[in-house]
Amino acid sequence: MLSARPPHPTRSRRTRFRTALLTSLSLLTPPLLGGALTLALPLTSAAHAAQPTLGSVQMTFTVDDADVYVNGAPQRWLSPPRNIGGRTMLPLREAAALLGQPLQASGTQVQLARLSLDTRKNTAALSGAAQPAGTVTSVGAVTYVSVRTLADALNANLIGEDGRTFTLTALRDGGNPMIPQARFSTDKNVYAPGERVVFTEYPFDPDGADITARRWTGRQDVYFQPGTYTVTLTVTNGRGLQSQPFTRTIRVEGQPIDTPLTYALKYAQPGDAFPDPQVLNYPAALISPQPSPSYPLLFSDSPEVPDQSGILYQDSVTGRARLLGYHLNGLNRGARLYVLARNLESRPVEVRSERLGETAPTRIESILGQVTLLEYFASAGGTTLTLSPGQSAAVYASPTLSPGSGVNVMQDLSTSGKVELTYVMLEDSLPPTPQVVQQLPYLRPDGRHTRGTFPDAVRTLRVTLGALPTRLIIGDGRVDPAVTGTDALTGQSVRLSGNYGVLYDLEVNGAAGTAVALSPRGGLYRGAMNIQDGPITQTIKLPRTGNALKPDEPVLLWRAQSDRLNIDFVPSSGSNLPISLIFYRTGRVDAEGGVIKTYRP
Repeated sequence: MLSARPPHPTRSRRTRFRTALLTSLSLLTPPLLGGALTLALPLTSAAHAAQPTLGSVQMTFTVDDADVYVNGAPQRWLSPPRNIGGRTMLPLREAAALLGQPLQASGTQVQLARLSLDTRKNTAALSGAAQPAGTVTSVGAVTYVSVRTLADALNANLIGEDGRTFTLTALRDGGNPMIPQARFSTDKNVYAPGERVVFTEYPFDPDGADITARRWTGRQDVYFQPGTYTVTLTVTNGRGLQSQPFTRTIRVEGQPIDTPLTYALKYAQPGDAFPDPQVLNYPAALISPQPSPSYPLLFSDSPEVPDQSGILYQDSVTGRARLLGYHLNGLNRGARLYVLARNLESRPVEVRSERLGETAPTRIESILGQVTLLEYFASAGGTTLTLSPGQSAAVYASPTLSPGSGVNVMQDLSTSGKVELTYVMLEDSLPPTPQVVQQLPYLRPDGRHTRGTFPDAVRTLRVTLGALPTRLIIGDGRVDPAVTGTDALTGQSVRLSGNYGVLYDLEVNGAAGTAVALSPRGGLYRGAMNIQDGPITQTIKLPRTGNALKPDEPVLLWRAQSDRLNIDFVPSSGSNLPISLIFYRTGRVDAEGGVIKTYRP
């Protein structure tokens, strides 16, 4: 709350009057809870209107004085009252706002209760009766109205103490009884910089209709700079009716409790970004590579945008394998991506899909990788195809891709014998039969992207945390080398920059009481990770909304509860590498900053 300025020596009578008035009001009404309550109206000026719990709004003001008191609370006029032509005049919009009275405007026509005005002609009518000239006037861009006419329009009581100081008492506007009511509170009125603000919402509808939308202005869960902040909520019900804005003010002062970084380590949710300008200066964690399961990754991304039907990539596997395909339809007609499995044995072979994630169709490349990973981590698998000798069948078939849209698929397969796997792009009118596939050309690589078979589909790493913060670098090609393999169609050695499709099996020891975040180092990143923390298994969408873009704005992944934390990470197709995983020590209850607020309404 703002404190009133010391009274001017010549205003003793007015001060005594106001003190007596406030004393009387305090006997009639309980103290206001939750801080100053104000109502922002569509046509208000910068002044905030009081929305009191009292039935009346009482405004005390003095001509040519910027101070004004609304139900005893000090405020300031932007355009002070004036004496114009012998009349005491108030700025129309500010006065209506301070009194909590709605204005309706259409062009130059303005309606306030029983008062109608034409702000261009400076004319007024009260319940249809024309008012004398001079009742309305303009000073610059501000419309002024006679205080006595305003009082008549509102059926208000007007008292003139000394001809210069006036008290106007009016009933607050009853409003529209059908509109919903916005309501919220905060746990305190005054906060320290960096202290969490707990908002509790309790809007309602007069007839019990659902509140379907909320619009906030000025709301933050924490304020780091001292000052006074205004927070406003407007709600909409299921019938499309909107409430009046409901506003509270918050004051921030005193010694800081948290910085943006320490606050985020306490309160940020997985998937939230937070600032850390020192992130690139943290030392690298000591990584211990471990023996990994040996099965191949068949990667198809070249030509990334095929312009004709054809075979994109082909190789044979026995046992487990991971498939990753990333292609855009460059044909001038609808097309589909297939992965075909053909039995190369002289006996029946089972092909089991253990995990599958796909995104198709979409034209937004970053969505391709993220949605595929979220589906991949969520899939249960279990689908099995039995192939007779020489028989082929599709283990994956995309939806129809319109020209320019793309598909990303990642699939783990297990076979009981040797099978040939073929990535095929086919125009929608052609079926993926053996007769059709045999006539398709092998499409040449585009020279910019990669295809091939890579023997290391899993990279197993162990880290024991020591001094924090520390970072683990993935996908940079130096600290974390790129996997190498062979293009089975050309026999050439190939290198998979970024290790897309490689599953990083990361075990972190000494993790209890730490937080881990992802810092994008190569540009836009949008992906997902799977976490196992003791009995908890959770897939995290990174970031929660939008894209991670800046190295110094890492995205929170998890706060570890167990000493051992397991992270499954696959670099996301369509996103940029490298990334860093940053490990921090989280804030403790007994550390600087005090008790952590745990209530989350």
